[in-house]
Amino acid sequence: MPNSGVTYSLDTIEKFLAHKRLAMVGLSRDPKDFSAMLYRELCKRGYVVVPVNPNAAEVQGQRSYGHVGEIEPPVEAVLLMTPAEATEKIVEECAQAGIQWVWMYGPGSAAKISEKAVAYCKEHGMEVIAGECPFMFFQKNGWHRIHGWLQKMAGKYPKRMPSDRVQ
Repeated sequence: MPNSGVTYSLDTIEKFLAHKRLAMVGLSRDPKDFSAMLYRELCKRGYVVVPVNPNAAEVQGQRSYGHVGEIEPPVEAVLLMTPAEATEKIVEECAQAGIQWVWMYGPGSAAKISEKAVAYCKEHGMEVIAGECPFMFFQKNGWHRIHGWLQKMAGKYPKRMPSDRVQ
């Protein structure tokens, strides 16, 4: 597990990805940005992705919300594409909005995950995935298979836990 000290299973990741409507906080207006590429891939795979960017009324052609608590109807899962220093405030907003599933994968990814934000999620009963590239867990994920394979070879790929079952 990259740098966050939390453990989670492949089942937790699959349960997160089972939420077909989710928010993406920190979605860039730049179509070449990694977050925009991930947004397009999620949409292509049938997800309804609600942009959250307090600096834009519209992102990637969709209405953008300033904060996760403003989203109507509310979402259950949030993908954070924000710098580590921003995640602490955002996970507090997620908890206040009743969001139970948080995936942190921002600029610099695993090397810059906020330990404090991860701990906050756990303390508030939220499921948290920190530092894993979402692309690795899509079926038919093209060249991202290599990333997943390298993680498996290094022993860092999340494992399936016998006590967890995808519902």
